[in-house]
Amino acid sequence: MRARAALGVVGIVLACSAWANEPALTVTTGGDTVSYAPAALLALPAATTIRIPADVAYGHEMTFHAVPVAAVLSGVRADDTIRFVTRDGFVASLPAAALLAGGAGAVAYLAIESTEAPWPPLKAGDAATAGPFYLVWQRPERGAIVSEQWPYQILRIEAVAPLAKRYPMLAPASTLSARDPARRGFEVYVKNCSVCHTMNLGGDATVGPDLNVPYSPTDYMRQDYLRRLIRDPQSLRKWSNARMPAFGPNVISDRELTDLMTYLRHMADRRVAAGATSATSAAK
Repeated sequence: MRARAALGVVGIVLACSAWANEPALTVTTGGDTVSYAPAALLALPAATTIRIPADVAYGHEMTFHAVPVAAVLSGVRADDTIRFVTRDGFVASLPAAALLAGGAGAVAYLAIESTEAPWPPLKAGDAATAGPFYLVWQRPERGAIVSEQWPYQILRIEAVAPLAKRYPMLAPASTLSARDPARRGFEVYVKNCSVCHTMNLGGDATVGPDLNVPYSPTDYMRQDYLRRLIRDPQSLRKWSNARMPAFGPNVISDRELTDLMTYLRHMADRRVAAGATSATSAAK
């Protein structure tokens, strides 16, 4: 089986060389790395056409050529973590169980933009699209999938250790009980905030500032204004080039927002030195 899998990888890599001028997607799972050109992905037996009624990137219904994400996650286990690295530094880490799921629940697809049928620009006056690779979901509401779990302009997909294992400086104190709201707030942070921000200089993303070094926002912002900032950033800091989205109650519930605030205050007491480096495990 291992030899057969290796031959399959060689075949895909050779096939991809035929589309050398197309952007490639790199997928690393189980120590093996495969590069896929868009045409190679669209040639997979699982390739299909899907309709997304309320697409996150475009804000309206979209139809995509796509493959189930599970089709490119060879050898991945349900308890693994899958990291999506995008062109602009946005990094989403998702549980493999959600990405491998099928049936009537939320189903993840890798939408593929072809050179023959490019997608529309994301913004007027800007040629950039969500392509060439974009993680989209059918029936996202059935899996509690939020907008930050729709990464687009994907460059790499990688099986990695969970975020807190690779960056232990992110985690709440081990002395906290399992039911402590700071622990729940940490899960909210991982799902919604870690895609753009680091914490204690630890994390994968490079889009936004660190949320604890040199100061936590809980140090310099009133709690009601911080909640307002998270709910609607433009209501406090009007800026045409701002990239932080609004996190309404349909994305982060009121209870989850309170838990997130608890986590941020807790981590303010666990701040690392500003000159510290991000110590990571070999699983990075």
